[in-house]
Amino acid sequence: MLVLLTMLWGSSFVLLKDALDDFPAGSLMGLRFSLSALALLPLVGRSLQPSNGRLPPGLLRAGVELGLLLFAGYGTQTVGLLYTTVHRSAFITALNVVAVPLLLGLTGRRVEHRIWLAALVALAGVGLLSYDGTPLNWGDFWTLGTAISYAFYVIRVDHYVIRFPALALSTVQLFFMAGLSLLWMLLQERAWLSDMFQTEAWLSLPWGMLLFLALVCTTLTTLLQLWGQQWVSPARASVLFSLEPVWASLFAFLLLQESLSPQGIAGAVAIVSASLLAISPRGSTTAV
Repeated sequence: MLVLLTMLWGSSFVLLKDALDDFPAGSLMGLRFSLSALALLPLVGRSLQPSNGRLPPGLLRAGVELGLLLFAGYGTQTVGLLYTTVHRSAFITALNVVAVPLLLGLTGRRVEHRIWLAALVALAGVGLLSYDGTPLNWGDFWTLGTAISYAFYVIRVDHYVIRFPALALSTVQLFFMAGLSLLWMLLQERAWLSDMFQTEAWLSLPWGMLLFLALVCTTLTTLLQLWGQQWVSPARASVLFSLEPVWASLFAFLLLQESLSPQGIAGAVAIVSASLLAISPRGSTTAV
């Protein structure tokens, strides 16, 4: 599930970068998460499963906390892509691969040595795959917020998925994220919305791309992560998530005919090797 998730994430970077040509950041977030939450409406009654008219204790707080962290991650990534490249965004986002075991260590949780090794190899691989030699910019600093927010999100997901069903958690957090995104859109981008509806220009917007971002790259990926992390530790999951830029590069090769340099190929091999090391049974050497 988590490997499938990284494939879908990998497809979203280029789509998101292109979508920002047609949408301001807040409006893109508002429409994306509203559509994502609406997709779960038919399942709301079943997913929340109120008992005697009450939701499971702690579900709302858990969903709000996860929704806030994920909103911060998506929001900083979206703003960051206004100023930085897709490759740089992928690399900086992948810093969570070492942030997760570091945070776990600071809270007293033991992280296997091989997971640390896999995390460092994966980070080096993402660097080789994504480095483009350009100087730092404000988009890079915004995207650093993505890595930090997502590291905390991965750890908190591990805490909550053993207490609540994945579908219920997804429903609460996506509706909360939709509310925050709509507030951002209404407060910051009313002029854009007014122009869209007065001229009916919204009819010509790339709705197919927006629906894919909302339904596949948000609703489905959120469900996959919450389901997948029921069986995979947060440190191991963070290593698997480093596969995202590998998929992004593969899609760029297949769809855009972009080729990888020898450095990029070496980075991709390092990331795949790190992922195999992370998921191999303890004591196995075949994954190395």
